[in-house]
Amino acid sequence: MEFFLCVLGMVMIIEGLPYFAFPEKMKSWVQKILEMPDSALRKFGLVLMVTGLWMIYMGKC
Repeated sequence: MEFFLCVLGMVMIIEGLPYFAFPEKMKSWVQKILEMPDSALRKFGLVLMVTGLWMIYMGKC
């Protein structure tokens, strides 16, 4: 559980950094995401999940 909380904390830091450093750019980026079709967002999400799974696998080996 301790490791999970550390990983979750790191993810939150990395996710929050762009909003802290570049708030006006993030607003325009979010607006562009809202205009994207759902299928493109699903494909992007799938690629991110598979990449994350691969990174976890490589880190464990």
